Amino acid sequence: MDALKREIEAYWAGREEKFEALRLDELKSDKRQRWLEELRRYLPMERRLEILDIGTGTGFFSFLLAAEGHSVTGIDLTPEMIEGARHSAGLLGLNPTFQVMDAEDPDFAPERFDAIVTRNLTSFLPNLPEAYARWHRLLRSGGVLINFDGDYHYDQSDAPLPADHAHKDLTQAQSAAYAHITSALRAVQQRRPEWDLTLLQNAGFRDIRVDRDCYGRIYREIDRFFNPTPIFCITARK
Repeated sequence: MDALKREIEAYWAGREEKFEALRLDELKSDKRQRWLEELRRYLPMERRLEILDIGTGTGFFSFLLAAEGHSVTGIDLTPEMIEGARHSAGLLGLNPTFQVMDAEDPDFAPERFDAIVTRNLTSFLPNLPEAYARWHRLLRSGGVLINFDGDYHYDQSDAPLPADHAHKDLTQAQSAAYAHITSALRAVQQRRPEWDLTLLQNAGFRDIRVDRDCYGRIYREIDRFFNPTPIFCITARK
């Protein structure tokens, strides 16, 4: 693992406990249904799917989809996040499979999954072109990649935040680590989602689409779950 990945892993390890609590609260909020509605735009919910949740964190997407009856595997580079996901699974009575694994090189057989889902992950991947190519191999013919993310390293939002926003408890060291990670990733990533369109096409994906309106549908109010950076959804099929 290269130095930047180790730095990213350490940053998220330090945030696991509060991140897990925030995501559990989000599952109890109106955001649960809004996220589920977004996923339903692209997933055939009438049948049981094999889904890979890459960069699962503490399992938010895995829990949404497992509760709908799908077989879900969630992976994350950070062991502490996977421990948190397993802990949350016990609290929720759900049974996705969680594994510590590098998002850029998942260790699964080719054509294993019907769908891959991600949320706020690809901005943290130093080798995104290689990751997209490997993800393409994991999908079955007709399978779909659903990627929610934002242009975090370039977009500077001045949107107001509530007093209890998600980053309010970051220590000075964590804030400095995040700034260093962002600077390093800005050097290896281009403006998004425009860059993704080229990368996905080069990786062999087809029917590539970008939906910027999902941001307004999900984040309708400024609350503790609010994301000040506009997100987009990229979908692509094999």
